[in-house]
Amino acid sequence: MIKLGILVVAYNAESTIEKTLSRIPKSFEEKIFTILISDDASIDQTKSKAVEFTRNSKLPIEIVVQENNLGYGGNQKFGYLWAINNNLDFVILLHADGQYAPEFLPNIYEKLISTDSAAVFGSRMINKKNALKGGMPLYKWIGNQILSRLQNLLTKQNFTEWHSGYRAYRVDTLKKMNLSNLSNGFRFDTQIILEILSLKEKIIEIDIPTFYGDEISHVNGFIYALEIIWDTCVYRMKVACRKLKK
Repeated sequence: MIKLGILVVAYNAESTIEKTLSRIPKSFEEKIFTILISDDASIDQTKSKAVEFTRNSKLPIEIVVQENNLGYGGNQKFGYLWAINNNLDFVILLHADGQYAPEFLPNIYEKLISTDSAAVFGSRMINKKNALKGGMPLYKWIGNQILSRLQNLLTKQNFTEWHSGYRAYRVDTLKKMNLSNLSNGFRFDTQIILEILSLKEKIIEIDIPTFYGDEISHVNGFIYALEIIWDTCVYRMKVACRKLKK
């Protein structure tokens, strides 16, 4: 039996979490071994909405409310350690705000189990025009491409997007990482890609739709850009040093 976990990261998602969870395809429910909703110390009614949904659902849901806000990366680290400690085979990250379509969980899962990849990422930029049609703000659309191209140049990769939050991982790959060394902030998403590249394992992308609703962005774009470029440059320097030592 394949043990698949869904990690739902939630922060002030009272208006979206029930709808997001209800969009998980019924035909896919039997594939799911467990779901963890990690409420990152929300100050709204996210927990009560999650509890209410769970009461009326047959999905195997566990709810954890963090006493203190762990941050975007910190909440993921908590969830990935949960996946490791529960001996899961795979874990898929799902955002409670509904920005990433739960309807695509089967697509991501099938790609992960049918390949030897360490991770499968949903990319909004495989078809760039669709990202704009889906409501991605123009400045984010442009910034996403500039940063992704620069990061590809530094790492010699060819990803269409470095900045999607729709991701699935082999738990065996997560076990090889020292997750505690990674950021608790938004740069975590870049850092974990760099960890996978350091392990010389494969990441596959699949096309996903883009949806921007009324969710509030907590990212300072300028600081975020500086941080991830720094992290990517550090990775590049480490690779260069390893080659020199050989």
